[in-house]
Amino acid sequence: MGLNGVMTTRLEDVDLSASLSKEEADQRLLAAQRHLLHLRLVNGGLIGDRVGPPLLVLMEGWDAAGKGGAIRRLVAPLDPRHYRVDTFAAPNKNDRRHHFLWRFFGSIPGDGGMVVLDRSWYGRVLVERVEQLVDEAAWERAYGEINDFERSMAAEGVVFVKCFLHISDQEQLRRFEGRRDNPLKSWKLSDEDWRNRSKRADYEVAINEMLRRTDTDYAPWSVIPAESKHFARVHVIETVIAALEQGMRRAGTEPPRSQGLDFTA
Repeated sequence: MGLNGVMTTRLEDVDLSASLSKEEADQRLLAAQRHLLHLRLVNGGLIGDRVGPPLLVLMEGWDAAGKGGAIRRLVAPLDPRHYRVDTFAAPNKNDRRHHFLWRFFGSIPGDGGMVVLDRSWYGRVLVERVEQLVDEAAWERAYGEINDFERSMAAEGVVFVKCFLHISDQEQLRRFEGRRDNPLKSWKLSDEDWRNRSKRADYEVAINEMLRRTDTDYAPWSVIPAESKHFARVHVIETVIAALEQGMRRAGTEPPRSQGLDFTA
């Protein structure tokens, strides 16, 4: 069970019926954003005289699962100088000359810092595996390499929050068709998205193996039911809050009290 009660390590165990009314979601989101702002200022040493641990949020999920919207709500209350969002697409020619983790090193935050990754090194065991962009030996080896990398970063104090946004096949199709038919959203949909969708069964196998083999005490996965965007956005930010509070306590800093909500329940 994860920090906020919605973590699982198998897609089939996720309750996709989980939802919130817009009114409740708005109330919880506002309270969470205010509290995250307070935490961020304290952890960054902008309030008080202690700098807390680095916070690294990894956002993975199905195409059209709502990663972008969740990230926007997560960072909305924060001063742009106090966080960074790094987006990763397919590795380019120069990236492929190096070890697959090489291009991510610059995104690891320092003490008191906060970075959100839109896609991450898990592409090695997801898209690069399914699309056969690397051989089996490479993606098999990557599970251990990723765990070792995250263990090393966690030993240096990095607080990991790894979120996978999960939606059903039917909901994904509905969102794809909505993007296709909306001139202001059609840019979000590509031929590659449709091709990836045709391999959904292969991706499900890869995702479940990723969750099983890289869910660790020092860098746990939270699989967020995202059929309801309101639910997903609230639970992403509450998951981040709970992890950051735990990380601050481990580092010897008592986090400020929340505004009437218990994010660890």
